[in-house]
Amino acid sequence: MEHIYIALVDTPGLFAALIRRFLKQKYIHVVISMDEKLEEAYSFGRRNPQIPFFAGFERENKNKILQAFPTADYMVCELTCSRQQKEKIQEQLRKDYIRRWHYHYAVPGLPFIVCGIPFYFKNQYTCSSYIARILNENHIRISKKHFSLVTPKDFYLYSDKKVIFEGSLKEFVRLADHAVMSEKAVGTGNRREPEKNDQRLRQRVVAAYGG
Repeated sequence: MEHIYIALVDTPGLFAALIRRFLKQKYIHVVISMDEKLEEAYSFGRRNPQIPFFAGFERENKNKILQAFPTADYMVCELTCSRQQKEKIQEQLRKDYIRRWHYHYAVPGLPFIVCGIPFYFKNQYTCSSYIARILNENHIRISKKHFSLVTPKDFYLYSDKKVIFEGSLKEFVRLADHAVMSEKAVGTGNRREPEKNDQRLRQRVVAAYGG
């Protein structure tokens, strides 16, 4: 079995506060990642973390996000999948990233979400609807809702997930960077060591935050 990762994000800001009030929960943004350290992670969100007015499909950079939102909190969750599912999801994410300037945040769809009316605007998604669609197409169903109506709260309530980290982004970056440095120190003599370091990262995170 393989794993993919979902990060639920809490960031400050007026727009975030409005979404938080609508969802009635802390986490208002969703990221999909191919690895537990969020090195290859994607979402529909700000093209530049510092500029709130331009949003679309982007590859997330946790260090840039930390610079823009030093008080951000993350919940990182692990989802089990097959090797074939992971490869297809990763292939689609990389294809969409190449065409990222064709994709935009579905601002016109927000009233439909509030009213519970399914919708589709070509190449326009919210962070959660895009991930819900790509997971649905690979037989991982987060919610019974139409993908356009899936919100971060549905990911939060999804029962088939394993929380491997919950806490500040600052602490997560520190733990992840430590694991990367450990891998670099190993060299090429033992190919199994990076896998062991990933396990250590997970063990440290669970020990620190429970799970």
